[in-house]
Amino acid sequence: MKLAVINFSGNVGKTTVARHLLLPRLPGAEYVAVESINADEGQGQALRGRQFGELQEYLQTVDSLVVDIGASNVEDFLNLMQRYRGSQEDFDCFVVPTVPPLKQQQDTIATLAELARLGVPASRMKVVFNMLEHDAELTQSFEPLLAFLAKKPVAQANPACRLGANELYARIRGTGVDLAELARDETDYKGLIARAKDTAEKLALAQKLATRRLACGVVPELDACFAALALRLGSEAERSPRPSSRKAA
Repeated sequence: MKLAVINFSGNVGKTTVARHLLLPRLPGAEYVAVESINADEGQGQALRGRQFGELQEYLQTVDSLVVDIGASNVEDFLNLMQRYRGSQEDFDCFVVPTVPPLKQQQDTIATLAELARLGVPASRMKVVFNMLEHDAELTQSFEPLLAFLAKKPVAQANPACRLGANELYARIRGTGVDLAELARDETDYKGLIARAKDTAEKLALAQKLATRRLACGVVPELDACFAALALRLGSEAERSPRPSSRKAA
């Protein structure tokens, strides 16, 4: 499965969705960051938007890939997708994270509209409602976007595809940690804290304990969101036939 995580807007959690929601749940998937500035976490292969030709060729050589498209490159990426006619068919799905602020919702609407203009069907555009506060109603928080989709259903927007705001992602940024492994960690931090000899060591251990506790809450949420995306259900059957030469590099 080949996925593109995309939004014209920054600060919607594209890299969080790519690295922590999608990548760990797609066996054998590779990660590519299309980002020319502020490439996050320093992992994976980084490409500029204007190198779309190289990315398109690379897509033909792998079976499973998550492409994280930085906001600074989305416009170039989509313009090049139009130039390379049919290249949108290389992706099984376009995952579009969004967050409650109005500016980001407007950018999300623009992203969905542009993908639709390029010929991507609604069945292959899926919205992830991200950074929702614990006590917030999704329908109220995302009213502008949902109103747009009610009038123009160009994408799938399942309310179950939601992720709450959580400080965990800031805590682990740049570490490359696997959240599932972190949640399974059985280290007796409380015992270690009790035996620690100085306050600094106690604090460091307490931070690790707090991070694990956050992970234990976040992983089931990520699992539920991924299941709600239903990425493996019918995606191939819904796609347009590709040319017989699609395996050529």
